[in-house]
Amino acid sequence: MTPSPNVERVPNATGGPLLLEVTGVHKRFGGVLALRGVSLGIRAGEVHALVGENGAGKSTLINILAGAVRRDAGRVVFAGREVDLHSPAQSQAAGIAVIHQELAVLPTLSVAENLFMGRMPARAGWLERRAMRAASRDLLAQVNLDVDPRVTISDLSLSQQQLVEIARALSAGARLLIMDEPSSSLTDHETRRLLELVRQLRTKGVAILYVSHRMAEVFAVADRITVYRDGAYVDTLETAATTAEAVVGSMVGRALVAGLPNEHRHPTETILELRELRRRADARSGAYVALDGVSLTVRRGEIVGLAGLVGAGRSEVARAVFGADPVDSGEILLDGHQVRFRTPADAIRMSVAMVPEDRKALALFLEKPVRWNVTMVRLPALARAGVVRRARERALVLEQVERLRIRAPSVETPVRALSGGNQQKTVLARWLITRPKVLILDEPTHGVDVGAKAEIYALIRALARDGVGILLISSELPEVLELSDRIVVMRAGRVAATLDRSEADERLVMLHATGASV
Repeated sequence: MTPSPNVERVPNATGGPLLLEVTGVHKRFGGVLALRGVSLGIRAGEVHALVGENGAGKSTLINILAGAVRRDAGRVVFAGREVDLHSPAQSQAAGIAVIHQELAVLPTLSVAENLFMGRMPARAGWLERRAMRAASRDLLAQVNLDVDPRVTISDLSLSQQQLVEIARALSAGARLLIMDEPSSSLTDHETRRLLELVRQLRTKGVAILYVSHRMAEVFAVADRITVYRDGAYVDTLETAATTAEAVVGSMVGRALVAGLPNEHRHPTETILELRELRRRADARSGAYVALDGVSLTVRRGEIVGLAGLVGAGRSEVARAVFGADPVDSGEILLDGHQVRFRTPADAIRMSVAMVPEDRKALALFLEKPVRWNVTMVRLPALARAGVVRRARERALVLEQVERLRIRAPSVETPVRALSGGNQQKTVLARWLITRPKVLILDEPTHGVDVGAKAEIYALIRALARDGVGILLISSELPEVLELSDRIVVMRAGRVAATLDRSEADERLVMLHATGASV
């Protein structure tokens, strides 16, 4: 049971005053209640971890503390004074700084200019560049970064840019530093350096809210851990008095969904094989490794689930297989033959299809009709002498509309007018008419209602029965466990574990995904 939140439920082990005190904060976005009376307490000079599954409410709370989102109810007390943070500038002026997962640097400006943006030293209207560079060196030394302040910031690695952001926050007098998935784009070596800096900042009295999915990092630096689940406060734990398994159990919370098979498929013939795929996300700077030796197989008629947390590399695997991203090394085999897809068109010609995570941005043409969105990849085959045979096209679309139960007034209705579930079915229909050998599904039920989700589940199972090899990516662990024959768990661009459906449950998957099993 989720406890009703109140400030007394947030332990304060030392008995000292809290720097930040969040009590009973609610936030609703339309019909979605993102935060349900959450609490949080952080002391000065404390590293406090905030953990929870995707959708637990962590990002919403960060945005409230950053002044980017207004809370609907509840109290936020900072440094002994109740505050209503209605803009990022007000949050920063209060002494709160956020280092977002997506860094907020200005790439064409120098390191010094980024450090002092909006408050550059000047005299009589002239910028004092020498003084700014000297001050920059002092600030960079505080975060153990030895670079020339005159260097353009885009020439730095991601970890160096992150340190510049931390230095900027400290220079503005930040008393609370919020780090949102700070190691998601860093190498192991860079992550170790970051954690050491976090420890140093703690000794200087800076409070740090460390938001991360990675249990090893949480237990390496955090004094206390607060768990959110489904937008609600669950518990605050002393790190020294708990275990990674206990924290993961609090994160998952609900009755564990066992991965028992509900269909008896025993595929044996490998249709897709990945061998040691490697890719750096930024080949120029070598900023971080997106794929680090990924190997896996998908058999004909098998559903292989890719599980993992944000930044684990699941979508990067999908894009590499589909030819949307290049790989630096490794092999992709289709039906036992090595292939190299330079573009998605190459993959489509070889009967590989992909439903991307963001259907509106990457898959749909919202102003075009259902008919066009379904048949766009087959128009050349539907044409004679360069003219599309409309009767054949319409018959093909109507067949898919009936098969997938796409609810639309007409096949000429613009896709924008359809519900999320019917938009997703339209994308699926497009690829089904290509009769794929391999189908990659990245978050296939994201943003669809319960009824549409059940229909999509049934379709996925039917495709597997027909012999299609399916690579399924989902952030919903119950979905992965319900549909998959095998589950490949990813962490930091690597395969952390491969689990048979009969042995997997939510707890075991999360232990591998967070590194708590190591």
